[in-house]
Amino acid sequence: MDLFKARLDEKLPQLRAERTSLLKEHGDSQITTVAIEQVLGGMRAVPALLCETSSVSADEGLRIRNIPILDLTTQSPEDIFFLLCTGSLPNDAERAEISAAFAAKAHVPDSIWNVLKALPKDTHPMVMLSIGILAMEKYSAFRSAYEAGASKDDLWKATLEDCITLLGSVTTIAAGIYRIRFDKGEPIAPTAGLDWSANFATMLGVSNNKSWEDLVRLYLVLHSDHEGGNVSAMTSHVVSSALSDVFYSVSAGLNGLAGPLHGLANQECLRFIVDLHEEFGGVPSDEALREYCFKRLAGGQVIPGYGHAVLRVTDPRFTAFYNFAESHDLNDDNVQFMKKLFKIVPEVLTEQGKAKNPWPNVDAASGSLLYYYGMKEFEFYTVMFGVSRAMGICSQILVHRMLGSSIVRPKSMTFAELRSMVK
Repeated sequence: MDLFKARLDEKLPQLRAERTSLLKEHGDSQITTVAIEQVLGGMRAVPALLCETSSVSADEGLRIRNIPILDLTTQSPEDIFFLLCTGSLPNDAERAEISAAFAAKAHVPDSIWNVLKALPKDTHPMVMLSIGILAMEKYSAFRSAYEAGASKDDLWKATLEDCITLLGSVTTIAAGIYRIRFDKGEPIAPTAGLDWSANFATMLGVSNNKSWEDLVRLYLVLHSDHEGGNVSAMTSHVVSSALSDVFYSVSAGLNGLAGPLHGLANQECLRFIVDLHEEFGGVPSDEALREYCFKRLAGGQVIPGYGHAVLRVTDPRFTAFYNFAESHDLNDDNVQFMKKLFKIVPEVLTEQGKAKNPWPNVDAASGSLLYYYGMKEFEFYTVMFGVSRAMGICSQILVHRMLGSSIVRPKSMTFAELRSMVK
């Protein structure tokens, strides 16, 4: 990893100088006021975290290091991880180095498989992923370096080693979980010569179609990061801020991703489409689907996959998946439902006048495409999300280690204290 470390070393003085300058020159500057509704509403929109890797704006969506995500859809996950960490895309030598580094960590020790196979048969796949990553903590270079008394300024180097170990092994672990949990046979070993996403697609054993490999690559790119305030990223950052290594931190973040208000949404969107298929006995006319959506909303229910906590435009990641379906001629009933809902639901929500954002988010499309290729096990969809998001979480942890960021310790308030402050 000499090239990767050299690029990070090159960035390090500028990163630390920026942090020092901001604290020295503007440390006491007030950037916001906080309302009680924000304290009681989950800190919604309170600017309180630093995240250099990505940003999300209401009128544009996700940018990775200030590059719109739609401009990155042809890149490899290795490119994206390098970009997240360094702020620039890798050259050919750097790309080859990071791909080789992931491949070198792709073989998972037998002890991890023993742990996963010992779990009850009906264990949720996200529990298995969290446990598998946590079991890898035994191999943490960061913990070894810290216990050996390494300088705090140099701990980022051991963190980088841990990031490579975690990301190199997480695809093997996740693919093995899919096969163990859903009776697909023994885990498939990594194949020499394949890159990170191609190996993951192959180890899952879902499809031999080349476009399946293309979808997995795109999926890993699109879900890689989404700024620092979402549940999984923030949870991982808080844990990491206590100088816990990435295995502890990523495992903790993925436990948050498993929640129905976060990463579980993709499977709920597909479940809605499958239910629609059963309701109509096939793909209905536009008018019949429009009428159904109006009745559903009138009954107080939502249309899964439409609306976003931040975005006020169509999620560009949805656009990327939609374009993939179009360019690869994917057109089974579920994909047709996805396309029809995109045509109809924004109009219905706009006409109804209750939705601030009538446009689809990424979850409205991702499950339908996975299902098309034969991955019909809904419970595994969040694992796919987690494998991708591990890139963003690891990169955020690495940047904070390079900066020497402080432990996260916000002030909590009682109801009595809040009332006293209002008076």
